[in-house]
Amino acid sequence: MLADRVTEAKDLSPDSIRIECGSAACLGFADAAFDLVLQSMVFSSVLDASMKRQIAAEMLRVVKADGWILWYDFHVNNPRNPDVRGVNKEEIFQLFPNCQIEFHRITLAPPLVRFLARHSWVACYVLQRLKIFNTHYLGIIQKSIPVSE
Repeated sequence: MLADRVTEAKDLSPDSIRIECGSAACLGFADAAFDLVLQSMVFSSVLDASMKRQIAAEMLRVVKADGWILWYDFHVNNPRNPDVRGVNKEEIFQLFPNCQIEFHRITLAPPLVRFLARHSWVACYVLQRLKIFNTHYLGIIQKSIPVSE
């Protein structure tokens, strides 16, 4: 929704990539138009619950029945940024009802990485593998395909 960033993206991208400016709550694409829909850091930046439901519904509308939604977003709140709110698994399952959903906790907390990486990549690796300080979910969401009788 930031036209200047869309213009910059178009300037930096090859002509074969289609870039548009719009609202995720009202996508200008046909039903079942995509094999893959990606959301990266969108839902944690939307604080209005009804807007989140609209965005999720639009994602489900434009993804094909056998397509996938790729999810990458915070699952914890950012104490330094009140404009971002983590999205937990329960909320994701509510946003995408009757879907097959699989998530993994990834991404070691960025402030921790910024501090530790200067001293020890091994410590970053070990903490990331433990997952206790991982702040994001990487997930895959697929519409449940009804079983034929």
